Amino acid sequence: MGNMTLAVPEDLHKIMDRHRDVKWTEVARQAMWEKARKLELMDKLLTKSKLTEQDAEQIGNKIKHRIAKRHGLVK
Repeated sequence: MGNMTLAVPEDLHKIMDRHRDVKWTEVARQAMWEKARKLELMDKLLTKSKLTEQDAEQIGNKIKHRIAKRHGLVK
């Protein structure tokens, strides 16, 4: 198994120090696995996609606009 050293912001480090009972290495490992699984799924979906990057960006912009509209951030 490989090793990794992480730098964390001071405010996060203070919280981690107050909760020494938490296995922070395991928390980080689980978070990285979750992100890696999502990336693997995205890779699988994208290999079959016929959308161009421009198509995906247009769809993303439409979704963002509708979400903003739903929350009253735009008219």
